[in-house]
Amino acid sequence: MRAVLQRVTSASCTVDGQITGQIDTGFLVLLGVEDTDTAEDAQWLSQKIVGMRVFSDENGLMNKGLADVDGNILLISQFTLFAQTKKGNRPSFIRAARPDKAIPLYEKMIELLNTLTGKTTATGIFGADMKISLVNDGPVTITMDTKNRE
Repeated sequence: MRAVLQRVTSASCTVDGQITGQIDTGFLVLLGVEDTDTAEDAQWLSQKIVGMRVFSDENGLMNKGLADVDGNILLISQFTLFAQTKKGNRPSFIRAARPDKAIPLYEKMIELLNTLTGKTTATGIFGADMKISLVNDGPVTITMDTKNRE
């Protein structure tokens, strides 16, 4: 799994003119699922996301976590995170998991984030044409990949 985590002061997802998920302070997480990913990858990544200390403390240092700032998560599925761009100008998405594999892992990630935060994770709609709006705070943007744990 690959995630792009953005610290935001607000973020929302709109599908067909309707807001499907929105948050104030917290993380916008773009999540890509690879064909070799497992529930163990979702477990590791969800714990890393929830434990990430990138919110400012009283001294302006990134020492606070999501719970410390009463933050929320907006989780968006994004298969394009596995784009391969070595050849030509049209990216290949061959490494991205097909929906029959990706949807259950996306749903597992939602469940894990809900459990770890004790809150409902805001979401987009898997496979939909989504419009994402955000105010990146910092800006702070971090990439994580479950294949690079060590």
